[in-house]
Amino acid sequence: MEQPNFSQRRARLIQLKQRREGRERDVPRRKPSKAVFGKCPACGGVTPKSALVRSLYVCPACGYHHPIGAYLRLSLLLDSHSFRELDEKLTAANPLDFPGYEEKLRAARRSTGLAEALVTARGMIDGRSVVAAVLDSQFLMGSMGAAVGEKLTRAVEYAGRTRRPLIICSASGGARMQEGIVSLMQMAKTSAALARFSQAGGLYISILTHPTTGGVTASFASLGDYTLAEPGALIGFAGPRVIQQTIGQTLPEGFQRSEYLQEHGFLDQIVPRAQLRAALARLLRLHGKEARAHGG
Repeated sequence: MEQPNFSQRRARLIQLKQRREGRERDVPRRKPSKAVFGKCPACGGVTPKSALVRSLYVCPACGYHHPIGAYLRLSLLLDSHSFRELDEKLTAANPLDFPGYEEKLRAARRSTGLAEALVTARGMIDGRSVVAAVLDSQFLMGSMGAAVGEKLTRAVEYAGRTRRPLIICSASGGARMQEGIVSLMQMAKTSAALARFSQAGGLYISILTHPTTGGVTASFASLGDYTLAEPGALIGFAGPRVIQQTIGQTLPEGFQRSEYLQEHGFLDQIVPRAQLRAALARLLRLHGKEARAHGG
């Protein structure tokens, strides 16, 4: 049997340590699922939950990358004990008095343990200080509303002030319909913040995971100095079914998947989950002084 690599062993050790201690955690964890087996939506294979955890939620049969939560992803990327969350209490309001929206938010917070669909933090990768922002698709499909846009903008500005590289992991269904035009305004807001960050010489690495769609794709997710993606991720503005119905044509095989987009020049690299931390460390080393750890 193939031995687990360093990233897999590290993730497993983190989980075992957190369960054993049960008190002070490096990165907060969502309540563990009670499911014993997980079914792969790609190949239909059924895998014991313990095996999925060891494989970082990558199907051992076909390599399908299951979506994972924001805190788990941060624990896989950041150095142990370097996680410091930013703006953790910033939450959404109901700017348009949309019926039932507040109940949906409360339900999402209960089920995920998150305050909002975005978690932002400062931490280190291989000893180099970074600002990281991760969207969680389990919170209202990682949709972008005013709170997500504000948290992301604050993270970008913090990275600029402290001269830290910025890493954003996207997983989203797009704009949050309950906030209407207020949600769409976040596309311009986050893009403008990233433009200022870039003009000041900041390094921004964008990581696209499954799925990254809608207004997130059309704004900050597509503006990275480097654009990476997990294998098989659905990436696009409108979904393939909508496009096919609109143009009345059959789409190419694998349309809007990571591999298709890399072939057509949209991505710099496709990186399997177990190799992502190492890939980020290499990119940070390439940028030398700006990426080195410092206080603050």
